[in-house]
Amino acid sequence: MANDHRARFEQMVMPHLSAAYNLARWLTRNDHDAEDLVQEAYLRAYKFFDRFHGGDGRPWLLAVVRNTCYTWLKQHRGRELTAPFDEEIHGGGSDALNPEKLLLQKTTREALHEALEELPIVFREVVVLRDLQGFSYKEIASIVDVPLGTVMSRLTRGRSRLQQCLGPRLSEELRGEL
Repeated sequence: MANDHRARFEQMVMPHLSAAYNLARWLTRNDHDAEDLVQEAYLRAYKFFDRFHGGDGRPWLLAVVRNTCYTWLKQHRGRELTAPFDEEIHGGGSDALNPEKLLLQKTTREALHEALEELPIVFREVVVLRDLQGFSYKEIASIVDVPLGTVMSRLTRGRSRLQQCLGPRLSEELRGEL
């Protein structure tokens, strides 16, 4: 029985280690903390695996990872879990080897990474889950344990903040490098 439990866990949950680490890394913004929290999340997931009732193990595992990260963040960095209200957000092929294009892509990628790091955690997690991990809105709602409308709102607000942050940043970096 114990071997069946372990084998099922390994089959359903272990393939998602990379996604678990990526989510933990984006939530904590620290490689070592993410590694520790993923290990703790996997221990929790194994302990409570009997509560998993089939289906795709990825959303279930990422919910465990998210909850583990949030518990840790509350204990160690409580103020990061609040998102300030921002009225502006609520209102409204052959180029692959082109050095200039490659430089622009690198600059854009670095600026995007920095802008994601600056997002409040509630926006960062839904942007990462949707745009980097490819989860559906419904799956994100399940992972984050909020209504579907909240996921959509947070995603819109997070993307809007990224756009506001990236516009001036990319313009400055591109002027400096060209």
